[in-house]
Amino acid sequence: MDKYGKIIGINGNMISVVFEGNVLQNEMGYVLSGEECIKAEVIKIRNNIAYMQVFENTKGLKVNDTVQFTGQMLSVQLGPGLLGQIYDGLQNPLTELAGKYGFFLPRGVTMNPLDTKKVWHFNPMVKVGEKIVKGFPLGYVQEGIFSHYIMVPFDLEGEFTIESIVNEGDYTIQDRVAVIKDREGKIFELDMVFSWPIKIPIKVYREKFTPTHPLITRIRIIDTFFPICKGGTYCIPGPFGAGKTVLQQLTSKYAEADIVIIAACGERAGEVVETLRKFPELIDPKTGRSLMERTIIVCNTSSMPVAARDASVYTAATLGEYYRQMGLDVLLLADSTSRWAQAIREVSGRLEEIPGEEAYPAYLESRIAEFYERAGEVELVFGKRGSLTIGGTVSPAGGNFEEPVTQATLKVVGAFHGLSRERAEARRFPSIDPLDSWSRYKSFIPQEMVWQAKEILVRGNEVNQMMKVVGEEGTSMDDFLVYLKAEFLDSVYLQQNAFDPVDAATTPQRQEYVFSKVVEVLNRNFNFSNKDEARKFFYELRQMFIDWNYKEWGSIEFKNQEKLIDDFLQKQLVSI
Repeated sequence: MDKYGKIIGINGNMISVVFEGNVLQNEMGYVLSGEECIKAEVIKIRNNIAYMQVFENTKGLKVNDTVQFTGQMLSVQLGPGLLGQIYDGLQNPLTELAGKYGFFLPRGVTMNPLDTKKVWHFNPMVKVGEKIVKGFPLGYVQEGIFSHYIMVPFDLEGEFTIESIVNEGDYTIQDRVAVIKDREGKIFELDMVFSWPIKIPIKVYREKFTPTHPLITRIRIIDTFFPICKGGTYCIPGPFGAGKTVLQQLTSKYAEADIVIIAACGERAGEVVETLRKFPELIDPKTGRSLMERTIIVCNTSSMPVAARDASVYTAATLGEYYRQMGLDVLLLADSTSRWAQAIREVSGRLEEIPGEEAYPAYLESRIAEFYERAGEVELVFGKRGSLTIGGTVSPAGGNFEEPVTQATLKVVGAFHGLSRERAEARRFPSIDPLDSWSRYKSFIPQEMVWQAKEILVRGNEVNQMMKVVGEEGTSMDDFLVYLKAEFLDSVYLQQNAFDPVDAATTPQRQEYVFSKVVEVLNRNFNFSNKDEARKFFYELRQMFIDWNYKEWGSIEFKNQEKLIDDFLQKQLVSI
């Protein structure tokens, strides 16, 4: 039975509602204003007053307007047809809304997130009389290149018996596909779609593992020096213009993940529009078709209501967990968590909570931790393994990594890919700072080789700083060679040309092979009569390696270029 309340106060996008009876935390409600039904969520309850954040502009609302409580938490619909969609934070399909209402969407309008008329070919996987539990697949439909499992809803507890299952055939998501019975004899009729509250993690699995399997991104500096694992977490903080968006697009395109989910939570509209335009044009190297066919975009720009921005990251995480439950590897990219945190700060201010550092609420760290903890690699109830990897970009003002959002994120993530303004301005892309970044995960490259290369980078940076003071003439030949080796490593391995079809993505086999050759150069002694000769040698060697990066792996051109490098080195290298 629906409950009703009355607005007694309005503060920005937050309203105070007096009610009678019981109301749940995070319960959904609708503000009834004229013919409009405006969605809102209970975020705090004090006595008989519910404080609700409204997911739309509150202009025109007034005291004594009626609020209808639904008794349901803010949820998303889970079922076939999610892939390729562009949603807002409340799972409204933006493409369909724009097609119906134009560029300016009216307030209070919602649409079904899934196509209820589309027909799917259902293939049953269970038989009558079989025992099943929540999360167990009843059958599957083909969604693009994936088998989309139709599962027992995650909120049904206990063991069930299959009473009936439909034959293989074509059905809509609303058609009944199975009937199951629990131990008390209660009957449940199931179709292909069900709902799940976005702020409650999906924990329908046998076991959750510590991330150990590398998630290959084919970006050399990440895979070799600062790796990510399937089911792991990482963050990419960096100032404006440092290349966060391009790095995310490259990761989306080349990472060895099945599903990519983009949560554009609070980015500027121009950047989001660029993402929306670019993604349908990106060709998936796995299939040769549009990358959007295995991508979901959850989009809330900085000009949209802050409450919806807050919901968008949870919506994206829930969609990611849903596809993980099918045994798929999912990559969730949140851009940017700083603006999500700003939405939390704004709501906290309107609740008149005691502010913490930089006016963020005291619970900022726990909110960020809760989000990243939804990542993980799990063993499912039917034996398969699935993973959800979460990567969040952070946009600290002025590139200040000491601000609260960055620091709170660093406490919970497994890898830190800090972008550098200096490297970006020097056109060294990806502009990940090799001296500030780190990872708790292991690379497929032997650790000893990585340590040797990192030591050269650190020593080379020290020599570079010293040379800025004393000049090149005040630097010894040994120190100068360390500097040249560090610059060589940076140019030929840490940097990648995203516009070159070969160099944009480097396979693990190629990374191992080329990196061993690079480390071989770093570990050798050279005899040079003067610094000009050393500089000329490393300049030519660097160009040879860069040209080598542009040759197709295993091709005749690749082998010929390698022979040129070996011959060139043979003239100068002297064994230690």
